[in-house]
Amino acid sequence: MVFARKKDRFFELLIDIAENTKTASQYFMDFEIKNAHDLKTFFETVKEYESIGDDYVHTIITDLNKAFITPIEREDILQLSMVLDDVLDGFEQSAALFEMYSVTSPTDHMKKFVGMLHQCTLEISAAIELLSNKKLTEIRKHAIKIKEYETNCDNLLRTAVKNLFATEKENPIKIIQYKEIYETLEEIADSCQGVANSLETIIMKNA
Repeated sequence: MVFARKKDRFFELLIDIAENTKTASQYFMDFEIKNAHDLKTFFETVKEYESIGDDYVHTIITDLNKAFITPIEREDILQLSMVLDDVLDGFEQSAALFEMYSVTSPTDHMKKFVGMLHQCTLEISAAIELLSNKKLTEIRKHAIKIKEYETNCDNLLRTAVKNLFATEKENPIKIIQYKEIYETLEEIADSCQGVANSLETIIMKNA
């Protein structure tokens, strides 16, 4: 009888972080905001996902301090967990801005941002699964896709801000608020690129 080989504890935790981030982004993308009460529910739920992510990172740090042997260099595990956490922190920060500024009708640009960010989390989750199975060379294609999405988010930020200034003539406060939301969403893409960079460093060291 062939027994399945158990995944390393640290790889399991990284998978948990990636899956939690993917689930949070799916919620962020799918949730329909209709009123202020919805905004409160939306923010509190995203905050719960962020808290779960923090707990996973705390567990990794605690376990790293106790571990004698790790599957890859401990600083790479720590760095990867931290940049993954940055992605989830960005979703939480964005949700907070939606609630704070009472944005009950997200713009098309906001929806495009969130859609691309969710695609990033799918690529991240697939890459972490490959890492756990030590299929390092297969990770690179996912890292490349993440960077492509980040470039697209850069372009979308410029388009969204340009459109905002062109169409919003009577409410300068709204310009400030929406511009901040766009920039915060783009920062999540930057964090996703940070994950891709960390994965490529691991590939380079271990492939």
